Amino acid sequence: MTRYATLCAPAWPNPEGEHITITNTPGNVFQDYADSYDALYSDKDYETECDYLERLFRRFGQRDVHSVLDLGCGTGGHALPLSRRGFEVVGIDRSPQMVAIARQKAQSEQSTTTPRFEVADIQSVQLSTTFDAVICMFAVLGYQTTNDGLLATLSNARLHMKPRGLFICDFWYGPAVLRQQPNNEVKIVTDGDARIIRITRPELNVNTNVVQVAFHMLRLQADQLIQETEEIHSVRYLFLPEIEFLMAQAGLELVDCCPFGEMDQGTSEATWKVTAIARAK
Repeated sequence: MTRYATLCAPAWPNPEGEHITITNTPGNVFQDYADSYDALYSDKDYETECDYLERLFRRFGQRDVHSVLDLGCGTGGHALPLSRRGFEVVGIDRSPQMVAIARQKAQSEQSTTTPRFEVADIQSVQLSTTFDAVICMFAVLGYQTTNDGLLATLSNARLHMKPRGLFICDFWYGPAVLRQQPNNEVKIVTDGDARIIRITRPELNVNTNVVQVAFHMLRLQADQLIQETEEIHSVRYLFLPEIEFLMAQAGLELVDCCPFGEMDQGTSEATWKVTAIARAK
């Protein structure tokens, strides 16, 4: 909290001498946050994560994977590398701002194959095709914070899977969240000639299995504040028995869980981020 207070205490004026504050409700996330998303996660190695996905396709797939549905695709971090590798990819996200950025990035790709991006809710989107694999990465499944929301998402994933198709997701692992506890965090990155300061304040609710994450972001040019954004993201953490049960209800068979990025290892209280691999029944 001291670090937060130190960062937020100065009164940085914007060029007009006023502060700009944009606040979003929990159900309306990734709006203004989208403009800073790629800069904030520039250290995320999507190529290595796509290597990992391909290993999972080969290990657990009972059919060759040629087509992939990316639920909660964001700005295309996984969809674009997979497309460059020859996969036919469709990306779905409920944020028009994120999808607009993904489409812009796809247009600049020098590739014979480019992903298709659509704005839709992953719980209810209805496409006219099925896929060899469906992925739901970067804790997107956890943004479905209710049992009904989780079941709707998993059921919709199953609806878009070919026979024996794969479903791969990652999520915050309940035992690790409860043991380690989420902490306040400050991240500072550069974005062109601007500097972004993001203060993260999580609040754990053990009765709902949800972490409410308050993001407070400041965008500065030189010493001037040009934008101040606040968003609240609610993320559910999950336990293996409940995800196995929910998947079964959705017509999916859970075949393995492992630490994210790893194979042939078990989960533990040290494993905050877990990969779940399922097949269509």
